[in-house]
Amino acid sequence: MTVPPPTPASRSAIVVGGGPGGLMAAEVLAAAGVQVTVVEHMASVGRKFLLAGRSGLNLTHSEPLDRMLTRYGVASPRLAAALTAFDADALRAWSAGLGESTFIGTSGRVFPTSLRGTPLLRAWLHRLDELGVHRLTRTRWTGWADDGSLCVCDRDGIEYSLAAEVVVFALGGASWPRVGSDGGWVARFRAVGIEVRDLRPANCGVRIAWSPEFVERHAGAPLKNVALRVDRTVARGDAVITSSGMEGGPVYMLSAAVREAVDRDGVVTMRVDLHPDLEVDQVADRLTRRRPKDSMSSTLKRTLGLDAVKVAWLREVADGPLPTAPDDLAAHLKAVPVRVEGLVDIDRAISSAGGVALSEVDDSFMLLRRPGTYVVGEMLDWEAPTGGYLLQATFSTAVTAARSAAARSART
Repeated sequence: MTVPPPTPASRSAIVVGGGPGGLMAAEVLAAAGVQVTVVEHMASVGRKFLLAGRSGLNLTHSEPLDRMLTRYGVASPRLAAALTAFDADALRAWSAGLGESTFIGTSGRVFPTSLRGTPLLRAWLHRLDELGVHRLTRTRWTGWADDGSLCVCDRDGIEYSLAAEVVVFALGGASWPRVGSDGGWVARFRAVGIEVRDLRPANCGVRIAWSPEFVERHAGAPLKNVALRVDRTVARGDAVITSSGMEGGPVYMLSAAVREAVDRDGVVTMRVDLHPDLEVDQVADRLTRRRPKDSMSSTLKRTLGLDAVKVAWLREVADGPLPTAPDDLAAHLKAVPVRVEGLVDIDRAISSAGGVALSEVDDSFMLLRRPGTYVVGEMLDWEAPTGGYLLQATFSTAVTAARSAAARSART
């Protein structure tokens, strides 16, 4: 049986959720002299942090703050103060303070020198232990009691309540449910009148109906150096063919535009530029060098350098024969139309959009309907592309909320 920690006489806080946002909030609160209890329903904390570290742990981005703010779209004005108060430099200094120096990659992304999450998390948990942060694992928050305290259920099914002067919720969105972010909190928030926008997949692959033969031969193959466009959003890089569609960096960048277009029109046409390094007239000029006996595949390979995967992909998405006139074929290759049926399911997404409406919180992310209760990270209704922006905003909102919560606790 899990024994709940004693309720301190003064300056107490409960952090619900042991991911990056929750642990950062716990650290800030504990450093301010608040007694903190972290409630986590998984067997250990920091699981999504470790999962992110498998691909290099992209902590933040080195671009100027004014440019970074544009990455958060319509939520930028509400996040600006938090991102300014705890910016990329502050995040890098925090990492260095835990013994993990950082470096800037060629794309401007910032990584810990070890490129892994494990050393940083280990040092972080040691710091939290030194600050006296208490962790309750395998303990799930199940809602609010009539007196405003938190109802929880431990690993043995024992239910009890916890109370503190301030509470910070950091339960994440609904992507990667196997590491704890399952979106189960949404119904509980809505039940007490808090507006929560539906959680939707973000930074994820798209669904395209391939033929079985194409999937068998090309699933997992890359479409190298392409430019993708949906409406006014353009992204360039290497895409990957999957059994159900496409994924990869440039596809993830388009996920918000795809989601909006599908909501509006039911389906969306994605335009793919197979040779973004050349203008359309340059492509046409090269195609005029076609030799009479060359097949279309040979022509595309010899004159434009398109590999076998691109040629097979081009034929798969073609609605009828390819144009033969150089100008027409060039125009087609620079904007190949692909019918996209939608995004993959949210449990296959890197992050999620939606969450607690920003109108429900003040500038420190405290719930207006529940003074002393804060919401941080992906629980809030914002989204951003990959590249360090997700973790940066999660940390920044957690720091802002925790500083406000610590000040509130001191006044109580």
